[in-house]
Amino acid sequence: MFKKLISQCQLRSPWLFHLNTGACNGCDIEVIAALTPLYDVERFGIVEKGSPRHADLIVVSGPVTRQTYERVKRTYVQTPDPKVVVAVGSCPITGGIFKDSYTIMPGLDNTIPVDCYVPGCPPKPEAIIMGAVKALGKLEEKKEFLLSKRDEK
Repeated sequence: MFKKLISQCQLRSPWLFHLNTGACNGCDIEVIAALTPLYDVERFGIVEKGSPRHADLIVVSGPVTRQTYERVKRTYVQTPDPKVVVAVGSCPITGGIFKDSYTIMPGLDNTIPVDCYVPGCPPKPEAIIMGAVKALGKLEEKKEFLLSKRDEK
């Protein structure tokens, strides 16, 4: 029962880790704008944290470069389960305008599993908030699945 209460509290206050993988900072500015009081993503309980070890959501902006490839995989492994990955902007989805460059890896979903996509160059804060809300739904599904697996044992 105590584990179920902790799980419900975590759903009400997910923590976000923002990972920039070589972006032009257009998407980064919009992610930060979504965190400001004007758009107030904290009304959903989402708070940005500085460590992936404390995060529930990983928000990735920018194309995955050869230099950040290992860092992205390491960040994904360091984030505790259940976790949700949100790709913000066209760059992590397809490589964006940089996709034909020799230093760009083909899409974030070829590196780590992605749960939600927020397309745009850069996407508006409203779209980022909508992606975060969808990510919360995915996070809830994953937590319920993990709880049901624990109950089976």
